[in-house]
Amino acid sequence: MTMLILGLALATWLARREEDRSGRNGDRIVDMALVAVFFGVLGARLLSVLADGHFHDFVNLCTDPKLVPALEAKVGICHSDAQCGFDYLCNQATHACYPPRDCLAPLKFWQGGLAFYGGLVLAAPAGLLYARRKQLGLLRIADLCAPVVAFGLFFGRMGCFLNGCCYGRPTTLPWGVDFPTVPGHDHLHPTQLYEAIGCLGLWAILYWGLRPRKQRHGDVFAWFLVLYGTLRFMLEFLRDDERGALFGLSTSQWIGIPLVLWGVSWLFLQRHDAPRVPAPDPRP
Repeated sequence: MTMLILGLALATWLARREEDRSGRNGDRIVDMALVAVFFGVLGARLLSVLADGHFHDFVNLCTDPKLVPALEAKVGICHSDAQCGFDYLCNQATHACYPPRDCLAPLKFWQGGLAFYGGLVLAAPAGLLYARRKQLGLLRIADLCAPVVAFGLFFGRMGCFLNGCCYGRPTTLPWGVDFPTVPGHDHLHPTQLYEAIGCLGLWAILYWGLRPRKQRHGDVFAWFLVLYGTLRFMLEFLRDDERGALFGLSTSQWIGIPLVLWGVSWLFLQRHDAPRVPAPDPRP
């Protein structure tokens, strides 16, 4: 969570700096970012709860917590609550530890469980709607935000690596990583680092390569959808954590396909509808 907050703060700072450099009021970018973060966290948590394979656990936590395994219990067989550790309880009938009743667990995003695409699907429309109402320029703001979102994702995925979530499949490659939070599996693909490095490269491409040379508003955002969607689609084949699947593709892959197609459609079919813009100042 700390790395996620750091990434959001730095992304907002970069976007505000760019807005100030263009002679506009950067405070409105901060306001827009707050709106986007609120809806982003809401969407990220909602998708995680629904699609990451733990929906029934959340239901059982409220209705019958004895059906939910206590994964972090100190013992495998218990005879008292104290043996289980933490706030776990002991089922005297089965001698298995279980968590206490918690009907608010789906709302506790700070305990882990956020899906980026869920955040993007809600945050982008909310932020862009704010930009439209404040007459900031819908496509211009989309281009402004695309590189900094990729930059913020770098920190978010580094946080995933430190937390041990979003891990990959077993590998024989020398850079495989053992995660203490993944019992029974070792030497796994550090897919978090793969995506972090990819997002850092994506930021460089969007910010240094495409942004100074764009001819129409919306191009940078469209390239973000295409490049990140493609990167994420490929990396999903290496992921091994529970995140939902349908017909052999993960939830993120199914969401990413229309986003990539949307970006391609803009770049090659619809971009003529956007007004041409002068090339921005390429200096940092």
